[in-house]
Amino acid sequence: MPIIEITSLTAPGVDVFSTLTEAQLRNRMEPTKGIFIVESPKVIRVALDAGYEPVALLCERKHIEGDAADIIQRCGDIPVYTGERELLAELTGYTLTRGVLCAMRRPTPKSIKDVCRDAHRIVVIDGVVDTTNIGAIFRSAAALGIDAVLLTTNSCDPLNRRAVRVSMGSVFLVPWTWIEGDLQQLNDDGFKTVAMALTDKSIPLDSPILKQEERLAIIMGTEGDGLPLDTINKADYVVRIPMAHGVDSLNVAAASAVAFWELVSVE
Repeated sequence: MPIIEITSLTAPGVDVFSTLTEAQLRNRMEPTKGIFIVESPKVIRVALDAGYEPVALLCERKHIEGDAADIIQRCGDIPVYTGERELLAELTGYTLTRGVLCAMRRPTPKSIKDVCRDAHRIVVIDGVVDTTNIGAIFRSAAALGIDAVLLTTNSCDPLNRRAVRVSMGSVFLVPWTWIEGDLQQLNDDGFKTVAMALTDKSIPLDSPILKQEERLAIIMGTEGDGLPLDTINKADYVVRIPMAHGVDSLNVAAASAVAFWELVSVE
């Protein structure tokens, strides 16, 4: 693999790690040509194990024969850019986590049917835009046995650099894709929809009827406003998490973990 020493912020080939925005990396017009960035050796290894294709590495010099040695060997003949720690931090705009970044090619988007074909418990992320929450929801989904994740197109990209890091690579472990249009389309595939919301008709999360359903789609809403009223009204169930001390709700990431724990049987 070529080791390329960089000494300036304009070195050829490093724009993927510096000047390109998340939107430019994503390339909505041609998704298969999109790129995303993965931080830290541990998370990069999870992505490689899941079959994601590396394009380039940015690595502090000391890690070339250290924490990143096995990664470099696995990545084959791709460029490995290196330089002084301070220069790399100036290049990226932040101090590298564990000193290694990997640019990877985005996979071909999957269809909802492919993602949900054998699923019994899925989560629908509706309009959640905070990268930390997206990463945390994916981490809970992977840990607690959710079979698939669907995201409305006004939600944050799961392959956003920060979302990937917060998830500790869980975005590579759970099948996911985007969903557009009315969420009632999930009923056509045999799912009962569960809107997590506080309304007069909400039933408790531990209601026995929920566990009796063969296929459930758990819909989690935005950090501030929650789910749209239309989504709540069309859901098969509206569900609340019982609270104490007058607390009315939890952060969406915390609520997702509670809901997944209650509604999924991890084998």
